[in-house]
Order: sequence, then C-alpha cells, then structure tokens
Amino acid sequence: MAATARIVAGAVVAATLAASLAGCATGTGGPRDTGSGAPGAPKVKQAPAPKSAVRLIGDGSTAFTGAQPHLPTPKRMKPGQKPPQFVVFSWDGAGEDSQKLFSHFREVAKDNHATMTYFLSGVYMLPESKRDLYRPPQHSPGRSDIGFNDQQGITDTVKQLRLAWIEGNEIGTHFNGHFCGKNGGVGEWSVEEWKDEINQAKQFVRTWKTNTGVKNAAPLPFDYDKELIGARTPCLEGRKNFMKAARELGFRYDSSGVNNQVWPGRKEGLWDLSMQLVPFPGHSYEQLTMDYNFMVNQSGTATQGDPAKREFWGDQMRDGLLDGFRRAYDGNRAPLIIGNHFESWNGGTYMRAVEEVVQTVCNKPDVRCVSFRQLADWLDAQDPQALAKLRTLQVGEAPEQGWASFLSAAPAPKGVPGVVAR
Repeated sequence: MAATARIVAGAVVAATLAASLAGCATGTGGPRDTGSGAPGAPKVKQAPAPKSAVRLIGDGSTAFTGAQPHLPTPKRMKPGQKPPQFVVFSWDGAGEDSQKLFSHFREVAKDNHATMTYFLSGVYMLPESKRDLYRPPQHSPGRSDIGFNDQQGITDTVKQLRLAWIEGNEIGTHFNGHFCGKNGGVGEWSVEEWKDEINQAKQFVRTWKTNTGVKNAAPLPFDYDKELIGARTPCLEGRKNFMKAARELGFRYDSSGVNNQVWPGRKEGLWDLSMQLVPFPGHSYEQLTMDYNFMVNQSGTATQGDPAKREFWGDQMRDGLLDGFRRAYDGNRAPLIIGNHFESWNGGTYMRAVEEVVQTVCNKPDVRCVSFRQLADWLDAQDPQALAKLRTLQVGEAPEQGWASFLSAAPAPKGVPGVVAR
C-alpha cells in the first residue's frame, strides 16, 4: 500500500459549512399552529421550541449533535432466512484535495443507495506549520511519510467529513504518518506506541480549529472519541499489536488483514473485517481487493504506467471485483470487503473501475452497500450460532439443500432478539 499523496486545497467558505450543519440540529422547521382553529377560541399555549442538539466539544472542532442520521436498525435474521449480500467500499487516507475524489464518491454513494467508510489520516487535519505537534513513535517530531496539510486543504476535508457523516457514512482512521517497512515502521510498534498514535490521530481531529486558527467555521458533527471504532493499518503492517491496543481503546473491528471470501469472525475481541482475495482475470492466482495491489501487479511501482494499457488495467480490476461479488452473491453470501485510495494512479483507471462496481452491485436485490460500522452492527445483532454455521461455508459455496434448510437448524437464541448491547 503506497503512501497517499499530500492533500492540496480547493475553496470552501465557512458559511457553507455552517449551513450544512444546520440540517443536523433538532427543530420543527415549519410554520406553527398558534390557535385552536375555531374563531374566537382561546389560543393554545405552545411548547417552547426545542433547543439545538449541537453541543460543542473542546475548542469547537467537533460537536455532539445526536445520533448519526441514516443508520439502519440492524435486525436478527429469521430462521431459514437467506443472508443479505453486504459490500463494503472503504478508503485509506481519506481527504479532499484538488482531485475532488472524496466529494465525487460521496455523490456516487448517494446515487447508488450506498454508504462507505472513510479512513481519515490524522495528519490531514494538521497544517504544515504545526507539524512538530505530531510526535510519531520511533521517529523525530514533525516526521510524516505522507506530509501534512494546509489550511484550505483542512477546510475542504472537514466539509467532506461532515457531509459524509450526516449522510450515514463512517469516519474511521488510517492513523498519521504512514510509516511502513523497517526502521520505525508500524510493524515494529509496541501496544503502547499504537495507543499513542491512535490518541494523536484523535487529537488532531479534536483540535483542527486551534491548529489552523479558524474560529467561525462549523464543527464536525460528531464526538470522534465515540465515533472511532475501526481502522486499517498502513501497508497492512503491525496488526498484532494494533489489535491489542484497539481492543483496549474500545474499537469494534479491524480491516488490516488478508482473507478469503468467507464469513468473518472475531479476532482479539474485534470483528476481523479483512480485505479479501478475488479472481484476477487472466491469471491463475487471486488478487487482493485493493486498487494499489492491482496497480503493483500491472505496472509495478510506476503509478503512471503505459497509457495504452490503462483502460485494460481498470477493466481487469473491475472484472475481478465483479467476479468476486458474483461468487459470493450466488454462493456463501460472505460480505465483500474492498479497499481503495483517493488517487489517480494509471490515469485514474482504478477510480473508474470502483465507480462502475458501485453502480453495478449496489442496486441489485438483497445487496447492501454499507460501512464497516453498519456491517459490525448487523453482525452483533445476529445469533452467534447462525454466524458460526455461515462460517462453515467455503468460498463460493452455497448451501447444498438451500438457505431455508441450512439456517433453520440453528437453535433458538436466548434472550430478546435484536441489537447486542454495547
């Protein structure tokens, strides 16, 4: 997984940010009936208008605005019910730069009944002028392999984060400096160093106003301490110690591994929502569901390879993801986990491929294109014995006697069905 390019700015005004937040507050919004309706009747005393649900946190960079909108209530499957086909589209190092890919894929998601997970890099909320505030484990202060941001870039990213959350998307973390390999890479970090890195990522989100000097902009409409429940590590390294740290900090899932297309289980107390291996058209081996990995196996380390091959490379990624989707949709119904970057590698061919996959799969019957949070909520709501039985199905394997027979044998769950308390 290559380091994500440094964020560059586009223009957004604070008034637009404030207006978008207003849609989150609680209020009646319409004309009030001030009488009983009959001529001469005494006027009915009205209850006072509800107070705003916005409660600023710290310096006002974030705020509590109530429950996140547009989150479906997960329901436990009935005995014999065929599972829905979940698909998760997720983005490493999410931020808005001059390419406007964050805002573009927000619209793609809305147009196709999808929500997604955006793994924010904390240093994208920290201006270059304040880089020394970042103290990465095993590195000198102010060091980052993906750089930092500027004030306009932070403003643009904040706008997209706010709108994404209001639309029901999830804001996770891709941590900060994106250190891979030896000599201080994340694979060498201790549990305590991971905790420090996570806390710094949260801190940069909680203090973006102070660090940029912006005072009048609207806050992010969520408490990041509570919102942050999952991550993907840089280069998929350091997972063992990260998961121990994440469990202690209250995370609910991790997506830093590589797995086959089978139903997920728990690992280190977290849902293991790893990316998966899918068919690689034209090859005898399978490919990880991530744009970077397709690129490396097509053009090597050259991020802008042969222009004559770019369309084919994008088609190859699209068709591989669709092959993996069909294998699950017609088979074991295991969730399909896809990872991407907001990058224009090989002329943007992978962005085109992902968009075509979203358009193709998210509108099919029984398909739910969701965030990791929503998938974890659904898994928590299920009968554990039913999930255990689903995990016995191999890649692409549909129940031989059909779904009604396969899942009807699960013992009746104890207690009241519904969402598991958290």
